Amino acid sequence: MKSSNALKALLAAASLALPLTVSAESNVQSGAGTLNATAHVDFEIVIPQILYLRVGTGSSYTTGALTSNPAIDLITFSPTAAQVGSGTAITGTGGDITGSTETAAIVSNFGSVTLTSTSTGALSDGAAGDSIAFTQITTTATANTYGTTLQAPVLSNGAGSTVTINAPASKVIQADAKWAFSYANTTTPPAGTYGGAGVNNGRVVYTASMP
Repeated sequence: MKSSNALKALLAAASLALPLTVSAESNVQSGAGTLNATAHVDFEIVIPQILYLRVGTGSSYTTGALTSNPAIDLITFSPTAAQVGSGTAITGTGGDITGSTETAAIVSNFGSVTLTSTSTGALSDGAAGDSIAFTQITTTATANTYGTTLQAPVLSNGAGSTVTINAPASKVIQADAKWAFSYANTTTPPAGTYGGAGVNNGRVVYTASMP
């Protein structure tokens, strides 16, 4: 019995609190003839600002369910001895589309977006002290899923270029592309491995910004 009384007291207290957070309307009409009773409900939808950037392996962005994916791809260029310094661009390996090609996408809902690329400096071979400039890596953007093709910032040692994606009247941006990376191969560097997975200045950071 004590438990039952305690439960009733708890339910009574909860019912007193409900009008503070949930309100409803009722209307009673009486009398002869046609009667009309009205009640009203107010609705509000709060949409958060969204900024989604994908370069390489990442979550789906065309289904409306945007999520994060921490995977970082490694693009590797391996010219043969006969190719080194020939001036013929080299296609690499890696990339979520393979053949040194990556998926790139931006989705946002609050106006124009800028996209920049940043590196720590030229790709280094570590202790040997030699380097290859990021300007030797070029990016070609081609159409993917959306009607707007996302252009790629030009890579350089340090701060790269900035690409601006102007929002349409709807303020919603849906832009993507296939970014094909290639090694220009216009110089003959000393033998070695330059850059790498998070080492020797091998990483480029792409940053999307929305006002």
